[in-house]
Amino acid sequence: MRSYSSLELLFVLSGVLFATCNAFATNEFWALTTFKEAIYEDPHLVLSNWNALDADPCHWTGIACSDARDRVLKINISGSSLKGFLAPELGLLTYLQELILHGNNLIGIIPKELGLLKRLKILDLGTNQLTGPIPPEIGNLTGLVKINLQSNGLTGRLPAELGNLISLEELHLDRNRLQGAVPAGSNSGYTANIHGMYASSANLTGLCHLSQLKVADFSYNFFVGSIPKCLEYLPSTSFQGNCLQNKDPKQRATTLCGGAPPARTRAGLSPKHQAAEDVSKHQSASRPAWLLTLEIVTGTMVGVLFLVAGFTGLQRCKSKPSIIIPWKKSASEKDHIYIDSEILKDVVRFSRQELEVACEDFSNIIGSSPDSLVYKGTMKGGPEIAVISLCIKEEHWTGYLELYFQREVADLARINHENTGKLLGYCRESSPFTRMLVFDYASNGTLYEHLHCKSSSLYIIGLSMMFP
Repeated sequence: MRSYSSLELLFVLSGVLFATCNAFATNEFWALTTFKEAIYEDPHLVLSNWNALDADPCHWTGIACSDARDRVLKINISGSSLKGFLAPELGLLTYLQELILHGNNLIGIIPKELGLLKRLKILDLGTNQLTGPIPPEIGNLTGLVKINLQSNGLTGRLPAELGNLISLEELHLDRNRLQGAVPAGSNSGYTANIHGMYASSANLTGLCHLSQLKVADFSYNFFVGSIPKCLEYLPSTSFQGNCLQNKDPKQRATTLCGGAPPARTRAGLSPKHQAAEDVSKHQSASRPAWLLTLEIVTGTMVGVLFLVAGFTGLQRCKSKPSIIIPWKKSASEKDHIYIDSEILKDVVRFSRQELEVACEDFSNIIGSSPDSLVYKGTMKGGPEIAVISLCIKEEHWTGYLELYFQREVADLARINHENTGKLLGYCRESSPFTRMLVFDYASNGTLYEHLHCKSSSLYIIGLSMMFP
């Protein structure tokens, strides 16, 4: 009987332990692993202990959980040089109180799903490379005390829904590309309160409804009109560097305020976007090999073209192993990624057919790597070209990768140096799936020399310095 009681106790204890180990909310665990998989560069390895096989993420770097260790309350990963996207699945962390990702290299848009974080008090995405508009859904987060979106590439108008943030005390929007008037609300019936703010007995909309606002910075954007009366208690520096009519704060020159704000070299996309139709289910946290290739091309065109021409094989794309991509398509959910419709408007787009003709049915292979092939060809009545074709299957392609591809092509198009191969254009087609880069072959030097130079030691050293 005693042994039976001991066995029964063992089952009870096992059940308690099992319940404890599996107490963490499944949807929150999924949200965290998805967040990691949307990060494709982690130079300081701050996410190295974010193990998808670990059922308890409460000890992961930057994560703080509830006392019961079943909910995520805080994410704080600042100054870590993370490069990637904000996964819309972050909206599943419904108990989250603080989201602090300040000082990274995050790109893409701010997902509207963040408007589901009703318990959020601090939203700090400052000093990244985020683009697109501020989603009006942020106005649903009535418990927010601090918003920091400074030093990004945000565009569009300020949503009037920000006036719903009745608890907001700090609002940092400086150093973006925001436009339009600062949404104030009613212009009449203001009375000062203890904070120097203005309030009205009327039902206000816009920022004049933020009676708790103590600190706000709208500087270095492209706001127009006048400073709202309800915000005149703020220092004049909070509005400098805009296109406002006020004479006191230092404003931009009229020539800079006549049209749309100038494009930023790295951080910004155009405010005109179209939704990508790719669908995504994240599969692996490893870094895509072709992303590395494109980054090397961007940083050191000379070295990449030599690597591509290493003559490691003459197999075609179909004979090469598939590249492991961190995001795999799923028929159940969409990538909430917005692709810039104008970022490549000044870059020549070649058709696959004309490149196929120029490269003799893609039979003139002059180099290869595990994730790409290089063809040599001659355009009709034009120059000799070198075509880099990415070997990647369509089912592995997502909105995240498409956005990154377009940004890298745009950066390559801006490079103009006598010692680098000039990008002539790109090819992007869906049937058959194609992503190609087209360079000037320049047989009298530059690219030709680097494709045929026999000494690779200097390039290997350069690579090791760039990617230790």
